[in-house]
Amino acid sequence: MPCDPRMLEGVALFERLDEDDRRSLAEVIDRRTVAAGQTLFRTGDAGDSLYVVQAGEVELYIKDTAGQKIVLHVAGHGDLFGELSMLDEKPRTATALALSDCEMLELDRDDLLLVFRKSPDAALGMLAAMGYMTRKADALLRTRVSRNANEAVEDTATLGERVADKVAAFGGSWAFIFTFSGFMVLWMSINVLFVAMRWDEYPFILLNLILSSLAALQAPVIMMSQNRQAAKDRIQADIEYEVNVKAELEVAHLHEKTDQINAQMHEHFAKLQRRLDALAAGSKAAQ
Repeated sequence: MPCDPRMLEGVALFERLDEDDRRSLAEVIDRRTVAAGQTLFRTGDAGDSLYVVQAGEVELYIKDTAGQKIVLHVAGHGDLFGELSMLDEKPRTATALALSDCEMLELDRDDLLLVFRKSPDAALGMLAAMGYMTRKADALLRTRVSRNANEAVEDTATLGERVADKVAAFGGSWAFIFTFSGFMVLWMSINVLFVAMRWDEYPFILLNLILSSLAALQAPVIMMSQNRQAAKDRIQADIEYEVNVKAELEVAHLHEKTDQINAQMHEHFAKLQRRLDALAAGSKAAQ
């Protein structure tokens, strides 16, 4: 049913219209109410209209190949959605679910053209809304596709964690072993062979203190690096799980297609058999 002209006030798409234009536009725009939990449209449905939320919230989501729900956007007061399918006249790309009792305006293509004729600037508002949804979907895509576990960990690593990795990597290398071995040999040689230069006589108490301090500091640094490796392993396990689930679903889908083809072939062969039987019966009757 037609909407109240006051409902067009405060909506970005109609903000540049004057009062007369709003009144004439309200006569052709439909008002629609949707109960909480009701699905407005589903992915793949034909789309010939867009919606502007007046009250309530509408969740727009899709499902990936693993069957997991991905929420694209929650439309609130003044937000529009469904414009993409209306513009390109192709099926809906997402499902719209009312999270609460909603009241919204419904515009078809003719209504939208009327808005644009009265206010060409309104097209910019729609393009901005479409750009926002595209950017949001792009951000979701980057975070959900198969990713490198090393890159995922490095993106969130702090300076201290990076330093811990470097220290642990050097402490577990031959370069550290040769360097520290040379340091200890030089220390002990000077304190044993050069009497005038001794500063740490046998049994090298100062050297033992340095070694103990180094071990005490190196142990927690190595543990920090191991914790980061454990976090990396968990991310890798999650990625492998998602890949396995997707592969399993794809295999099940292939089995389903194979079963359909098998059923179609049996049906086709049955039809051929019935035709052959009919031809054989006709030839016998002619004889």
